[in-house]
Amino acid sequence: MGLSGLDHVVIAVSDWDRSNAFYRDVLGVEIVEVGYGRYAYVLPDGRRLNVHGPGSTPSPRAVDPVRPGNSDLCFEWNGDVDGAVAYLEQHGVVIEVGPVERSGARGDGTSVYFRDPDGSLLELIVYS
Repeated sequence: MGLSGLDHVVIAVSDWDRSNAFYRDVLGVEIVEVGYGRYAYVLPDGRRLNVHGPGSTPSPRAVDPVRPGNSDLCFEWNGDVDGAVAYLEQHGVVIEVGPVERSGARGDGTSVYFRDPDGSLLELIVYS
């Protein structure tokens, strides 16, 4: 008995339509409507990003809630780093940094960094 893993994290967005389209079209998440005027972005492994945005009233919430553009998230890419770069470029996403060597939850990998529409820093990591 005890901790078994991470279930979800919360991000905030300033525009539902713009962010839902970005996360769906670029990251391939499934968008699910949840209570309190919110959405969840479901990742392929079933974990999710719970999203706070305009008109949402989550409860309870953090003392200093996350704000749009204030997140830093890393996603694992299934493939090689050149494929990740090509995929982002095909979707018109500007790569801010990378490919660069980084250390992640599973060890050493190669990452590319980019931003969501609100400016949150996103990373795709490829493990060797």
